[in-house]
Amino acid sequence: MTFTDLFWTSGEGLPLHARDYAPIGGVPGLPVICLHGLTRNARDFEDLAPLIAAKGRRVLCVDVRGRGLSAWDPQPLNYHPGTYAGDIVALLAATGIERAVFIGTSMGGLITMVLAAFKPEAIAAVVLNDVGPELSPVGLARIAAYAGGASRFATWAEAVAYVRSINGAAFPAYDDADWDRFARRCFDDKDGAFVLACDPDISAPIKAAAAAAKDAADKTGAAALAPDMYPLFRALTKDRAVLLVRGGISDLIDPPIVERMCAAAPDMAVVEVPGVGHAPMLTEPQAWSAIAELLDRAP
Repeated sequence: MTFTDLFWTSGEGLPLHARDYAPIGGVPGLPVICLHGLTRNARDFEDLAPLIAAKGRRVLCVDVRGRGLSAWDPQPLNYHPGTYAGDIVALLAATGIERAVFIGTSMGGLITMVLAAFKPEAIAAVVLNDVGPELSPVGLARIAAYAGGASRFATWAEAVAYVRSINGAAFPAYDDADWDRFARRCFDDKDGAFVLACDPDISAPIKAAAAAAKDAADKTGAAALAPDMYPLFRALTKDRAVLLVRGGISDLIDPPIVERMCAAAPDMAVVEVPGVGHAPMLTEPQAWSAIAELLDRAP
């Protein structure tokens, strides 16, 4: 399915990009805004977006700043959910969209939580893809280990091997063709090499926070506490439909975290995608069925 390239600018003038899919059928409804994970880009939704568009909804798949066709930030410490949420506010203003359904994968879900504090009236319903107000240190450590690391490979085989090495445990059923397609979402062919479609410095705030936490621990002997995201989560889940999609073998959202999320948001729907880790692609039958049901009920 074709899309158009939509560009807008951030508050400080950075050019930003989204793929804009027009509705092609179904009953017209509010647009859907899809937000990807830390090192990914709008291409992650290239299979999901047409399914949503066929239900009568415009779909905007965002390249968060520093990824895809969006500009890199000259100040890497700006790469955090607060900045990203501000960029989405600018997107809404540029497109005249007053309300939308949000689908957030991993970091995209955190952006949506922050957006609920910035502009709650803009969020009609939410899909949180394998993310929540707290995250398992196991998954966080795995992501921190590769974010901002190797990003340029001389051959396509090396590029495919790289994405397989860091994502293989999450998609154990993938074959060679699946990994080739996965890599095409992650890499650009640039200057005779294959380069990840993101700024290597997107991990700068993560590294800075880790260094600050270590310094504080060395001085006090106590581990630093992670920010409490539950107030944002409760605000997000209040008076709107929310769906949590969890990978059945996810190392970022474990069952105890899901239990605590359900206790904080009793009306939240939950679906698990078996045999998939962090994070589902959302076209798996279990995930898409639950998303379609949410869209059928959302404005």
